[in-house]
Amino acid sequence: MAVLQNSTTLIPLGISACLLGQEVRYNGGHKHSVFCTQVLGRYFRFSAFCPEVAIDMGIPREPIHLVGDMEYARAVGRVRPGLDVTESLTGYADNLRREMDHLRGYIFMENSPSCGLFSAKVYNAQGAPLGKRSGLFAERLRTYFPLIPMEESERLNHPVLRENFIARVYLYDRWMNHMENGITPRKLVGFHSQHKYFVMAFGQKLYRELGSLVAGAGTVDMDKLSQGYLSGLMVGTQTPPTRKGHVNVLSHMAGYLGDSIPGGTRQELAGAIEAYRLHQVPLAIPTKLLKYFLNKYAGDYIRQQIYLHPYPEELGLREHI
Repeated sequence: MAVLQNSTTLIPLGISACLLGQEVRYNGGHKHSVFCTQVLGRYFRFSAFCPEVAIDMGIPREPIHLVGDMEYARAVGRVRPGLDVTESLTGYADNLRREMDHLRGYIFMENSPSCGLFSAKVYNAQGAPLGKRSGLFAERLRTYFPLIPMEESERLNHPVLRENFIARVYLYDRWMNHMENGITPRKLVGFHSQHKYFVMAFGQKLYRELGSLVAGAGTVDMDKLSQGYLSGLMVGTQTPPTRKGHVNVLSHMAGYLGDSIPGGTRQELAGAIEAYRLHQVPLAIPTKLLKYFLNKYAGDYIRQQIYLHPYPEELGLREHI
């Protein structure tokens, strides 16, 4: 297992303790995620949590599951239905609220009745499966922190979901750092200006909505405006951009190259964008080419667009989408 760095420059991220290799599962095992420890561990400072251990269920322990209905379910023992830890799990999340204010995202263990974000199985009183929902601990945290990026470990195996989750963690971190000393119209306009094409990739609707909010900077209450902007930004980026959205952004940004660049350069870039549209090459190919030509021929505004570098390039996320 990779040694995790302990640096204040790393972005704070919450994570289920078993994903770091800690032997906290009900059977005394773990669910070590190599991707989390050896890849993300270079960029994130993990805060690990296991709610079932924290409420003194022990290791090993009787497994629990959710029983009830899709809207209201309780966490009870599989062997002893009289074992009910519902309030303990939600109460633990309540007590953690202040400790987690600094987090920029959270990675949960899938299928867990406490930590599953989408995949916790629910059973009726007769033991028949009803469907899947959030585990009790994860659900409580999502209620308290509805805007921070959250994802399940298993879903990070999907390249598009993985790329979007990491991009949103960095997005949220940039916002929190940018607004740390208070919001001003100038700061909001500056943030939005840098993220113009990042936002555009998620669709014209979000692009217009956030642009309309920013247009009101300086004429309305800035605290209320900034909260509305952040909410729109984080909710609007939950669904990953489509290939069409990326092609639209790449084409718009290519327009900043002007007419003075060599004709072959323009054709090469257009060909790379078209190849991406046709699923022939990953997004990294036209993006790197565009970045190279913009650095060579374009001005500061377009070269500083976050879309070109939403996270460290070493993560290689666009190589797989």
